[in-house]
Formats: sequence, structure tokens, C-alpha cells
Amino acid sequence: MTGFPVRAEQVLSSPTSSSKESAMIPIVDTHQHLWDLSKFRLAWLDPNTDAGKILGRNFTPKEYEEATRGLNVVKAVYMEVDVVPEQQQAEADYIIALCESGKTPTCAAVVSGRPAADNFAAYVRQFKDHKYVKGLRQVLHVKDTPPGYCLQPAFIRGIRLLGELGLSFDLCIRPAELPDYVKLIDQCPHTRFILDHCGNADLKHTREQREKWKKDMAEIAKRKHIVCKVSGFLASAPKRGEWKLEDVADIVHHTLDVFGPDRVMFGGDWPVCLLGVEKYADWVNALKEVIRDRPEEVQRKLFHDNAVKFYGLPK
Repeated sequence: MTGFPVRAEQVLSSPTSSSKESAMIPIVDTHQHLWDLSKFRLAWLDPNTDAGKILGRNFTPKEYEEATRGLNVVKAVYMEVDVVPEQQQAEADYIIALCESGKTPTCAAVVSGRPAADNFAAYVRQFKDHKYVKGLRQVLHVKDTPPGYCLQPAFIRGIRLLGELGLSFDLCIRPAELPDYVKLIDQCPHTRFILDHCGNADLKHTREQREKWKKDMAEIAKRKHIVCKVSGFLASAPKRGEWKLEDVADIVHHTLDVFGPDRVMFGGDWPVCLLGVEKYADWVNALKEVIRDRPEEVQRKLFHDNAVKFYGLPK
């Protein structure tokens, strides 16, 4: 295991498991999902699956407030939820209005877009210098995006345009395809990238697969215009709660070690994180336990400072 030692307990639901210092650190959640199924259609959400049974209901700012109560989440960056393409503009309009309201922690957004689409340039230019929209994402680990998809010329042109407009791009990918995204990043030197979910590290990986992930993460981290979200991978647990803290620590410490303290940000990935934990606090407290022996300055950067700086959030 790389990084600092950690106790090998399982889910940590009590905040007393973390130091007083880390418990008081304000949190910026850089990966907040919200959806109202009466307004938006999520084609990926199958109510007949185990995941669908957990996620197949509304998750609104009200539920988010309840989920994060007592955790000192002071700001949140909305992350697009892969609505059907014809609702992308409506989703963007909805979340911009929420940010403008100032009534919730949500103060910025990463909206949906398809960089290879013919109308992408016309669509994305509306967000240049936008107060609330900081970047775009297309989920790339679905069956509609085969291996090598990110290297097609139209996709690369779209990603380069984001850089010209001052917008970032979130990479939500299959871990085995990290080398492809190294090539994409190298061809888009003026675009800022965010690697979601520690490159979608999988808690079910074999030792050989984990070692390949570690090698590929170290390689992609050499590119200085990419940062990484420590988020999301708990959803890969075989079943909710079936993970060990040492496995989480292995992923987290390797990510922190290769990206360094200034290029990592916390993400809650709520409510998708509920596929791996009973509640949001379980993920927060597990992460705090994993990093409890790292300097407080490093903990503050991960949970708060880096996100404020990267996204230019109000202080």
C-alpha cells in the first residue's frame, strides 16, 4: 500500500473517528448530483436493477441538505447527470437558476455536452466567461462510447474548443482506457481536465488490474493540466457496504501521491455514492480516517482549498 498507514476497519459512520482538526475543515463538494424525475429523463436509470431501486427517486436540494447535515459542506459544484441529449439545455438552465438563487450550497456547475456533435460549438459558446458554468462533461464509460472514442478528430476539436473558451472537461471513463486519455490530454494542452472518481478505480479489481491502474494513474498525473477528484469509486463495491477501509486507502493514497496535494479535490458523488454506502457521511468519514495522518494543510486542500482555487468559487 502506498502512502500513510491506516486502520483496516470498515465503514466509519461516527465523526469521532476523525481528528478534531479534520472534522472542522469546511467541505466543498465538487461532484454533486441532483435530479427531479418529473422534470428530467435519465435513460441510464433502470428501475429493475439494484442500482435503479436505490437511485430511482428524486434527489433535490432538500434531500442534499438532509444528507450533508452536520458535515460542514459549505459549497457544492453540480455535476451533470447524463440526461437525454434533448434535455441538456434545460438541465443547464435549471442549475444556473439554482446557483443564481443563492438558497443552497450549489454555487457552480459542470453541465452536459457532446464534444463530437456537429452543434457543439454553437451550444458551448454560451458558457464562455459564465459566472456559474465552469466546465462540461460527457460520461464516457457507457456502451455508446467504444474504446478509442475520445481520439476521434471531432471529439478532440471539441475538447480544444473548451480550452479556448476557458472551460474544463471532466473525464468519467473506464479505468482500462486511461492510456487513451493520456493521448487526448497531450493533444489538448490548453484545456483543463478533471479526472473523476480516481479514474473510476474499481474495488473489485484483481491485484494485477489494480497494479495496472496504479501505473496508468501515475502516467496521466504527469500532465500538469489535469487534476483528480477523490470521489465516486465506492459505487464499485460488490454490494452496498461490502468494502474494506484498506482498499479505499490504497486507492486514495496512490491518487494523492501521484497527483500531489495541490491537484486533488473531494467529491461526494451523491446520490450515486449510495450504491456503496448507506449514507453520505459514511464516505466523508471514511476518507477523513484514511487521510488522518496527513498534514492538516493537505487535508484542507483536498476538502476545500483546491476546489475554491480551481473553480474560482466565492470565498
